[in-house]
Amino acid sequence: MVARHYIFLRDVLLFAVSAFGGPQAHFALMFDLFVEKRRYLTEEELIELNALCQILPGPTSTQTVTAIGFKIGGAPLAYLTLLVWVLPAVCLMTGAAITLSHMEERSFSMEFTRFIQPMAVGFVAFAAYKISFKLIHNRLDIFLMVVAATISYYIRTPYVFPVLLLLSGAATSLKYRMQPKEEKHPFSVNWANFFLWAGVLIAAAVIGALTQSLPVRLFENFYRNGSLIFGGGQVLVPLLYTEFVEFKQYLSSEEFLSGFAIVQAVPGPTFSFTAYIGAMSMQNGTVGDQLIGAFAATAGVFLPGTFLIFFVIRFWDKLKKYRPVRASLEGINAASAGVVIGAAILLFEPIPSTSINIGIILLTFGVLLLTRIPAPVIIIGGLLLGWLV
Repeated sequence: MVARHYIFLRDVLLFAVSAFGGPQAHFALMFDLFVEKRRYLTEEELIELNALCQILPGPTSTQTVTAIGFKIGGAPLAYLTLLVWVLPAVCLMTGAAITLSHMEERSFSMEFTRFIQPMAVGFVAFAAYKISFKLIHNRLDIFLMVVAATISYYIRTPYVFPVLLLLSGAATSLKYRMQPKEEKHPFSVNWANFFLWAGVLIAAAVIGALTQSLPVRLFENFYRNGSLIFGGGQVLVPLLYTEFVEFKQYLSSEEFLSGFAIVQAVPGPTFSFTAYIGAMSMQNGTVGDQLIGAFAATAGVFLPGTFLIFFVIRFWDKLKKYRPVRASLEGINAASAGVVIGAAILLFEPIPSTSINIGIILLTFGVLLLTRIPAPVIIIGGLLLGWLV
C-alpha cells in the first residue's frame, strides 16, 4: 500500500508540472491520468468529486485532486497530495515575484505561450465531448446539460455554478424510486474540520487586527477570499486586483498584470498567483520577507477549501446510499457536463478568431481523440511551436 501511495504522489507531481489551462483543462487531464491510465477511481467518482468541489468554495482543481488522495490513503496522503500539487507552481510564482521586484525594467515577454490558450480550449472541448458521450443518457439529462451550458455562459458569476448543480440534482432526485434500494447505516457528521475552518477564519481576523502584522493580514485576506470564491482562479483575479492594487496598493497595476501573464504559462493551480501577490506585497523588505509573504498568501488561499472538502468527504460515501441523494447525482453530472461546455465557449471567446487559433483548437481536439499522445507532450509541443514560430 505504501508503494501505491508513492506511485500516486509521483503521478500527482507529473500532473502538477503538466496541468496547463485552468480548472476545466485540469479536469480533462485528471480524467486521462487518474481514471483512464491509473484507474485510481472511476469516471463517475471523479465527476461526482469534481461536482462536489464546485459546490464548495475554494480552488476546484486543488480540492478535487486532494479528495482523490483522501479516498486512496486518508488525510495523511491527502495533505501530501496538496503539497505536491501546489509546490511547483508556488515556487515558480514566488521566484517570478522576487525576480521582477528586483528588476529595474519590469517587462516579461510571454509571446511563446500564445498557443497555450487555444490548446486549452481544445482540451476543454474534448473533456466536454467525453463527459457528454458517457454520462448523458436520456432527454432530461440533455435538457439539464443544455440549460447549464446556456446559463453558465450568459450569467457570468461564480455563484451560478453551485446553484446550477444543486437545482439540477434536485430535479433528478424526484426520480429516486427508480434507484435500487441499498442497506443504509446511521452515521454521524464529524464537525472537526468545519470548526477548524471557522476557527482559523476568526482567529486570523482577530490577530491581524490586534497586531497589524502584514504577513498575518495577508493570510487573513487570502483565507477570507479562499472561503468565499467559487469557480476557480480566474474568478479570484478581479477580486485580488480590486483589493491589493486599487484599495490597498500593495503592488502596482503593471506588477499585477505581469504576474497574471506569467501564471498563464505556469502549470498547476491558478491560485498559485496568490504566492506572487504575497511576495510582491512585501517587496520593500528582504527576500526572506517576500518568502514569508508568499507562504502566508499560499497557505491562506488553499487551506479553507481543503478544510471544507475534508469535512464533507468523510460522510459523502454514506450519504450517497440514500436514494434521493443517489438520484440527484444524475442531474449533477448532467449540469457538470453543461458547465464544461459553457467553459469551452467562454475560453474561446477572448481568443482572436484567426485561422491559426481555430486550427490549433481542432488539431488539439483531434490529437486527443485519435491518438494516445500524452497531454504533457502536447503542451510542450505547443510551447516549442511558440518559440519557433
